Amino acid sequence: MNLFRYFLFFLGLTFFGLGNAIAVKVKYVGLHPWEVLNVALYQHYGLTIGSWGVMCGLVLIIISFFVARSYISIGTILNALCIGPIMDFFLWLDFLPKATNTWVDYAFLLSGIIITGIGGGMYVAAGIGAGPRDGFMLSISDKTRLSVSQARIIVESFVLVVGLLLGGPVFIATFLYTFIQSPIFQRSLKLFKTLVESIQKKKSRNQEGIVL
Repeated sequence: MNLFRYFLFFLGLTFFGLGNAIAVKVKYVGLHPWEVLNVALYQHYGLTIGSWGVMCGLVLIIISFFVARSYISIGTILNALCIGPIMDFFLWLDFLPKATNTWVDYAFLLSGIIITGIGGGMYVAAGIGAGPRDGFMLSISDKTRLSVSQARIIVESFVLVVGLLLGGPVFIATFLYTFIQSPIFQRSLKLFKTLVESIQKKKSRNQEGIVL
């Protein structure tokens, strides 16, 4: 069962990184606030977009460690270390569709958002641990008595402003991300959580049969 959970977890991270890479290819139509920041840092200081994603994730883990370390797990660290390089890998392969500067780019972005939402549901359903950004939101919520959604809005708004000031790609799609990605994430999470629970129950029944 643990093997399946880790398989689902890493498959989810792969989907998440792929979705982000597709979105970056058409970044001029807008990106998620965190990716706006990562792209802005990349444009100013070099390295890769994924490298900045890793560094931002690790900074959030360090802050969460001092604020509410209960939200840090092996999955949190793996998430922070893997998604950025996975995204960079897909960008390096250079097989993803390039921006056409037409309405087709919005279709490309939509596919990226959908893939990212599915991947997010997969890795969370695996139960290995929340991502560094999610853990950070939860820790902020704990300490400030804000709801998780309020903490997310405040933090992502701050990140968006910083990314915008640094010249990151903010446009229409930036403000549509939550409305599109969140429902897909919820459906994906429900589906894969049911799958994980089903496999767990089957394994328990098989073990009971062996004991009997």
